[in-house]
Amino acid sequence: MKMPLSIKLRYFFLSLLFLSCKIGPDAEQEIKSLEENIQILPPDELYGDLFYDVQTRELFEDSKTFVDVIPQYNVSLIRQRYSMLNDTSKEAVTEFVDQHFLLPGNDFEFKKDSSSINIHIAKLWEVLKRPADVRQSGTLIPLPEPYIVPGGRFREIYYWDSYFTMLGLLEDEEIETIQNMVDNFAFLIDEYGFIPNGNRTYYLGRSQPPFFAMMVQVLAEAKGDDVLVTYLPQLEKEYDFWMNGVGKLNEQQAYRRIVKMEDGEIMNRYWDDKATPRPESYREDVQTAKEAIKNNPELSKEEVYRNLRAGAESGWDFSSRWLTKNEDGNFELSSIQTTDIIPVDLNALMYNLERTIAKAMILKGTLAEAKMFHDRAENRKKAILKYHWDDESSFFMDYNFVNADNTDNLSLAGVYPLFFKIAKEDQVNKVVEKIKGTFLKPGGVVTTPYNTGQQWDAPNGWAPLQWVTYKGLKNYEKEDLANTIKERWLSLNKDVYNRTFKMLEKYNVEDLSKKSGGGEYPTQDGFGWTNGVFQKLSKE
Repeated sequence: MKMPLSIKLRYFFLSLLFLSCKIGPDAEQEIKSLEENIQILPPDELYGDLFYDVQTRELFEDSKTFVDVIPQYNVSLIRQRYSMLNDTSKEAVTEFVDQHFLLPGNDFEFKKDSSSINIHIAKLWEVLKRPADVRQSGTLIPLPEPYIVPGGRFREIYYWDSYFTMLGLLEDEEIETIQNMVDNFAFLIDEYGFIPNGNRTYYLGRSQPPFFAMMVQVLAEAKGDDVLVTYLPQLEKEYDFWMNGVGKLNEQQAYRRIVKMEDGEIMNRYWDDKATPRPESYREDVQTAKEAIKNNPELSKEEVYRNLRAGAESGWDFSSRWLTKNEDGNFELSSIQTTDIIPVDLNALMYNLERTIAKAMILKGTLAEAKMFHDRAENRKKAILKYHWDDESSFFMDYNFVNADNTDNLSLAGVYPLFFKIAKEDQVNKVVEKIKGTFLKPGGVVTTPYNTGQQWDAPNGWAPLQWVTYKGLKNYEKEDLANTIKERWLSLNKDVYNRTFKMLEKYNVEDLSKKSGGGEYPTQDGFGWTNGVFQKLSKE
């Protein structure tokens, strides 16, 4: 039987008291005092003026660095001391931060000790594994079980990354780790009503693509379908989160993550419950808002921030999927309009969530409820085929509900209907031709055909999209193209590994001599989902 997090924390505090020889009748009071001094809040609320001064003065090259620091003193004391600081120059603030916080690191020690990339990855799991968290002041949301982080600057668990990581963990028979990670996500759903982008307080306004049902299916593959019934309460809670506010659509077309379509269908979009700069990308978002308003004075900065945050919820932060072309035919981040778009990948994932809930309910024996979710899935499937298939491009496209038309921007999100077996045979044949002619490159498939400078565009390829494309094609017995993509991606991963002994977050699939690029931060190594997909594909 697993120990609840609250009990673990109290044991931790007791151990501190024992080590300090503070044992006696006042022990419980001291524990309570320690617990009350711990503050886990978003960084802007936690640190106040200090947060804004650090981010605007650019103390760190990466805006994420400060929001991940660990306070070394009571946070209230730190704020009080900072309010008394007369000199708030960049140098003085830097010194203050050094004195009061433990800065996070990106690197981990690991030396290649095998010529086998598969063995290297299998050993990396322990390097990327983090123990159950101890509650402490800062932005980290403590999780009750061990988990795998992606690596590099990503020092916490990430939602949709974890599904692709689990594919490799399953191949390496790391079943307990998969179980622990699913339990952590179930804990987050029970605690917050949804799975945040990651276990940081600054991610509490948004989620990520809803892959929890797919994770439960991975665990069921190892342990049997009873697992679906075990996690049915959390699957339903996640569904309620994404579908929140249906009643409000009688008065308005869109609310939070749901949109009422022209013919009454309910579909989903990406959203964020806050309309402020992302704390982990504070100065970048402020600058983007300034550029957006300069180009379009009718915009509010809150609209820009909301769309940036919604783009982050999509996991594709950022991509031409969410942008419009300017007069010169270029995509600028300041044109972002994520919340106007009904994404094809999100709605395919929601279809899968509805089907998974229906299956779990059948196993549980609640057949009337199962039929309700089965019918919802079938209705969504019809809506996906209706709104996302575009005859002109012969591909599945995102849909702009404000313009009542498909977007013009091709992306590999269009293969999700194949991954979940939604597409019709004649559509699949056209998708195959589009992949061959537009997306297939020497190193695998490119995310989009547009070179915009954003990391979810050309020339980059990403592990999750290689897997979704490969598996989608396999679902319709398009073996030749599926295997070509697999072999090109594995070959690129091996080549980079042989040169650098690293597994990267993303790769340049167009020019195999170059690294990937674009985005708000340098290419990261580690790397959770790349490792997972490589292990899975190499054994297919």
